[in-house]
Amino acid sequence: MSPDITPTESSPAAFLAASEAAQVPPGLANFDKLPDSAHVRLPIVAQLFSIGPATVWRWSKEGRLPTPKKLGPATTAWNVGELRRTLAGGAA
Repeated sequence: MSPDITPTESSPAAFLAASEAAQVPPGLANFDKLPDSAHVRLPIVAQLFSIGPATVWRWSKEGRLPTPKKLGPATTAWNVGELRRTLAGGAA
C-alpha cells in the first residue's frame, strides 16, 4: 500500500496550479466578482479582449465596444455590465 501523497511546493501539481494562476492577469483576477454597475479602466478592457489600448479606443468609436464614461477630468472608464454583454456576444 502506498502512503497518501500530498502536493508540496515542488510537486508537479503545485507547479501546474501556480502556472494557471499566473496566466490570469492581475487586473482580471476579480473581474467576475465586480457588480455590473462597476467601472474599469483602459488596461483592464484591453486585457479582457486581448487587444491593445489603441484598438480599445478604435473599437469603442466603431461601436464594437461600449462607449466609455467620463468619470472625471482625467478619468475614463467602461461599465462592467456593458462589457459583460459584449463579451457574451451582445451588442456594444
